Amino acid sequence: MAPQVAAFTDTYLPTVNGVTYTIQSWRDRWQQLGRRMDVVFPKTRGYEATATEHPIRSVPFPLYDGYRLGVPRIPSGVTDVDVVHAHTPFAVGLAALRLKRRANVPLVASYHTPSGEYAPYLAPSRHLTGSLRSITEAYERWFYDRADLVLTPSVTTRQHVLDVIGVSTPVRAVSNGVDVDFFRPVDASGFRRRYDLGLEGDRTLVGYTGRHGYEKELPDLLAAVDGLEDELEGTGETTETVTVVFGGDGPARADLEEQARTIDADVRFLGFLDREELPAFYSALDVFAFPSPVETQGLVALEANACGTPVVGVDRGALSETVVDDVTGYHYREGDVADFRRSIVAALDEQRRLEAGCLERRSEVDIATVIEQLREIYEGL
Repeated sequence: MAPQVAAFTDTYLPTVNGVTYTIQSWRDRWQQLGRRMDVVFPKTRGYEATATEHPIRSVPFPLYDGYRLGVPRIPSGVTDVDVVHAHTPFAVGLAALRLKRRANVPLVASYHTPSGEYAPYLAPSRHLTGSLRSITEAYERWFYDRADLVLTPSVTTRQHVLDVIGVSTPVRAVSNGVDVDFFRPVDASGFRRRYDLGLEGDRTLVGYTGRHGYEKELPDLLAAVDGLEDELEGTGETTETVTVVFGGDGPARADLEEQARTIDADVRFLGFLDREELPAFYSALDVFAFPSPVETQGLVALEANACGTPVVGVDRGALSETVVDDVTGYHYREGDVADFRRSIVAALDEQRRLEAGCLERRSEVDIATVIEQLREIYEGL
């Protein structure tokens, strides 16, 4: 029988990001196997916890809007645990380490976020940013070296953990997975009408959804689509209008909206989208554009691919691995806006062929495959 697991995380519902969705999906699928996966997370207003979810006392994180710091304690309801799984090395993750020692059970630790990349949010100068990044990496090394196994969502991130963080614990790459039953090509006409995006075929839609953070390099996307219509006309494309669609929100949104007013492109900011809308969002797009160089996997790229939408992503970090050139999309050189634009044009030109390539690879990222891998890992430990 599958082991009973306790997962500890610093970010969970109702916060919207790849980590929260991954944990929720893993928990739901794990419990379908007939075993329990408790989730311990910082208490947040607006979310009603279920019997296997344990919100703990938390305080606002003053330097990063929307996040809370949980008190590193073990809830009384978390009992009879076979494996502890930490999805963070900080705050609540320390409670996972305490439970490992108290119950004398294995600790699996997932590396979801390169924390050093967020140092600019916390440090006022470049010198302090570098110092904070070094301190963060030293702390991560201390924490992950106390786990029995570290999981990363990509091979690229595995090498980062080994080479940059310097972890000596065994590290294994296991995809976060995508629910391909949910993320699939759907009729997006209702979504287009709801957000006034026109009918299919009368305009080109290039889009992104996710956190609007400065580390995501989203200004490069706006720069790349500036004048894109003229370039498409030069290639013989018959599209009349190019619309750039942003789903999500974050601290960089105001600056992005200001930049959008200065470029030659129709740009729409839709704000947060309900999860139920995401398959239609991806299906409505002709190309998903992803300039973020800090991804450990780039889950939204896999979601877009599962809906048959090609991705143009920066050739750095995990996106170098997640996007398969000339199969599920194209890469471009980091910081090269002209190359970004050329890759978008190429993806639009090869859209139908790339769509077929995306759909053929759906089974490779199926979350059902990931859960089976997790079961084998937990049982092996």
